[in-house]
Amino acid sequence: MFKLDEKFLEDLGLAALPDEQKQAFLQHIYSELEVRVGEKLTDGMSDELLDEFGNFVDQNEDGMKKWFEENLPDYADRDDYKQLLAANSEAPEKAVMSEYGAMKWLQLNRPDYPQVVAATLDELKSEISSNKDAILGGAKSE
Repeated sequence: MFKLDEKFLEDLGLAALPDEQKQAFLQHIYSELEVRVGEKLTDGMSDELLDEFGNFVDQNEDGMKKWFEENLPDYADRDDYKQLLAANSEAPEKAVMSEYGAMKWLQLNRPDYPQVVAATLDELKSEISSNKDAILGGAKSE
């Protein structure tokens, strides 16, 4: 797994980025990674599968419950669900269902998800590294 943090920026040669811009830049990288991974994962996917996954993204309780009933009826009794629920005790249960369901959906429908994330992150890191002078130059002029 990867962490988007100060070390990540250092590894990309962006340690000199002004402190007040680091968090915003990391958030931008995360958002861009999310979009790119989503595009790769959904490429060629049927509308039915897209709608199914959309239930988790949108936290559509009826859609999530339907998927769980059909694919993982015992989810609430599973140790990994209970651990996620306990670790997110302040979050609404619907949000935990959404996170857990999305993870299980990906494991079932896109078992290559970790590899897609890793490859996409490598591409993004390469782009950032090759543009680090422009990024740092732009950051200094702001």
